[in-house]
Amino acid sequence: MAVIHHTTLTPTKLELLATWLPEQPWYRGKSGQQPELVKSGGFRLDDPEGEVGIEFMAVTDTSGDQPVTYHVPFSYRGAPIAGADEALIGTTEHGVLGQRWVYDGTRDPVLVAQLFALIVGEAEPQMQSTSDTPDPSVTGWFAETGVAAALASTTVTDDPNGTDLLVEAAADGRRLSIHINRVLRPGQDTEGPVLGHVTADSPLPDGTAARTALAVVRRYP
Repeated sequence: MAVIHHTTLTPTKLELLATWLPEQPWYRGKSGQQPELVKSGGFRLDDPEGEVGIEFMAVTDTSGDQPVTYHVPFSYRGAPIAGADEALIGTTEHGVLGQRWVYDGTRDPVLVAQLFALIVGEAEPQMQSTSDTPDPSVTGWFAETGVAAALASTTVTDDPNGTDLLVEAAADGRRLSIHINRVLRPGQDTEGPVLGHVTADSPLPDGTAARTALAVVRRYP
């Protein structure tokens, strides 16, 4: 189980995101407008090797006419990933662990593998800010049973609708599309032929929450 250190980060994750978010194709803010960000939810997954921090954060931008909540998967590493400079959100100084490289987790093979493991029932979601505590509000579901979680490869693309992961299963070579919803909307559902998903409570402007899909799995054409 991952240990959550209640310590300082310099710069903070929100400070890193304030620069990174406006550069993404799915960002809804106005050009040139500085986002005003608050953390509004999320959960973690454990790396079986205990090396990579994995967090799925909901962060709300209140700078526009209406608040917008974004879904940002993070990975935290003690050394850079070779050849992944384009996925780097930034570096930060952790009060206990020292320098950490913070990545867009959709480009980190460890995070993607654990996300798929969550979907097929082989990983357990953990509370965002409490060590060794499962988070039952986050659920993974897959239509088939007995599917091995190991992945052979992943291809990642971004567009204004979110991030798509094309994954190939190591066991049988099947190819699946995992769509990451980057902009969370109240009651976001899973339309169309769906093989699996990850759902959680998405925050609403009035302080309540609605069930929404963070990730949706479909068969690749």
